[in-house]
Amino acid sequence: MDSTTSREPLPARLPVRADARFMRQRLSRLIAFGFGSGLAPHAPGTVGTLWAWLAFVVLDRWLDPAGWALLIAAGFLVGVWACGRTARDLGVPDHGAIVWDEIVAFWLVLLFVPGSFGAQLGAFVAFRFFDIVKPPPIRYFDARLKNGFGVMFDDLLAALYTLLLAALWYR
Repeated sequence: MDSTTSREPLPARLPVRADARFMRQRLSRLIAFGFGSGLAPHAPGTVGTLWAWLAFVVLDRWLDPAGWALLIAAGFLVGVWACGRTARDLGVPDHGAIVWDEIVAFWLVLLFVPGSFGAQLGAFVAFRFFDIVKPPPIRYFDARLKNGFGVMFDDLLAALYTLLLAALWYR
């Protein structure tokens, strides 16, 4: 019997390694990995959120609130595609190296939080808390939505929790 008619099962697909070489092969991966920030060996979500903060500080010189709103909306839509495709390529629904969801969500937080370092630091800590702990209903959606939209949506909820906490704090 030749190999084309064999009834033996195919070998299991080997896990894909999320590294710089893998990231550079497609634009979707470059975006999903937060331009490399998601490749941090420890706490890639935190590193991605720090990258978002730095990018916000730099881009805020040229973007007004309407420009930020457009960038965040476009970033969310692009993220649904990029994170979904990268997750499929990796074979993991929400791999830790995928941090574009943190980036876009934290930009939303920074758009509404006062520009002082202390306020932004507090928002950073709160956002990371909500993103890691995933209080209800974040945990519910994180467990059930396993596609690009799901990857982006749970962080959007963490951003909304952060903004609610900030609103209560400033009230």
